Amino acid sequence: MARSPLLPPRLRVLRLLLPVAALALVVVVGLGAGLLVVGQFTGGGGASSTSCDAGGGAGASAPDGDPVGAVGAGGPTTVAHLDPTQQRSAATIIGVARDMAAPPRAWVVALATAMQESRMGLAGMDVAADRDSLGLFQQRPSQGWGRPDQVRDPVYATRTFLARLLAVPGWDTMPVTRAAQTVQRSAFPAAYARWEPLAVSLVTDLAGVRGAVQDCASRAGGSTATLPPGVARTAVDAAVAESGKPYVWGATGPGSYDCSGLVLRAFEEAGVLLPRTSREQYRAGAHIPVARAQPGDLLFYAYDTSDPDTIHHVALYLGDGRLMEAQQAGVPLGVRAVSFEEGGLVPLATRPGTAGAPT
Repeated sequence: MARSPLLPPRLRVLRLLLPVAALALVVVVGLGAGLLVVGQFTGGGGASSTSCDAGGGAGASAPDGDPVGAVGAGGPTTVAHLDPTQQRSAATIIGVARDMAAPPRAWVVALATAMQESRMGLAGMDVAADRDSLGLFQQRPSQGWGRPDQVRDPVYATRTFLARLLAVPGWDTMPVTRAAQTVQRSAFPAAYARWEPLAVSLVTDLAGVRGAVQDCASRAGGSTATLPPGVARTAVDAAVAESGKPYVWGATGPGSYDCSGLVLRAFEEAGVLLPRTSREQYRAGAHIPVARAQPGDLLFYAYDTSDPDTIHHVALYLGDGRLMEAQQAGVPLGVRAVSFEEGGLVPLATRPGTAGAPT
């Protein structure tokens, strides 16, 4: 058999080195891809899923001038960093959540989840990026989230996500990232924390709602949201004692009252001075989700429950699903049952005279 011609010694050495160089290239590319994937889902070391929400959340602010949708140092942090598709997706989530009367904290959880799962509508919307995951929240038809055409629909996907979130006991006391993980069961549960600052900003910028995520002290029932002993009971007793008196618009007692006039005098009796109108009273204390309201907290009704400037009525919560109010002309002051699902009820109550209210 004929033998191959011998190569010069220098070329023979190079031929021996080629397999080694190819192996090194594969290793470098593989490590780089792995670091890219880890960075995408961890955000460079996000907050632990057990950390408190402190308004700022995890992730650094993107510098001014970042390109649209940039995920530089910490990713986009305001609506200005999102492209039109992402902005429309965020508006859809907020609109659906508002229609469902979900509290603003749920909006934040949904927005942070959608940003992590699909980059707010930029990835995996029509063609699955991971197994059969589709749509804003990368919901899997095979796991009972709905048909493929349903989970691709942003409205359906948002409603389904929120329905499952609101069914989780205590979801509104969990850190945002843990609440999201409870619904999504992601392999990267801490990743949602990266998008919390953006989600809070979107709720403020697109819906005008501030304080959607309470700080740690308020959530823990610390001094920022606690009345001195006896204040709430004194205010409640003073208000209930006026039962049966007539409603008169603009009246502040003692013979008749309007809604904010009754609240004004009740807390005045307890040593807490409040502003005159219901809209001003909304801002006169720390905000608490209505589901966690305590006796003495104020409940508010608005034409648009996401806009405090449309508040038109205030009532005093008594506990046990009851409130005291001066309702309207022709209806005497009195106690009635209240459901936190009532139409027009603002999702945040106010604890009068405590710190922490949004400005």
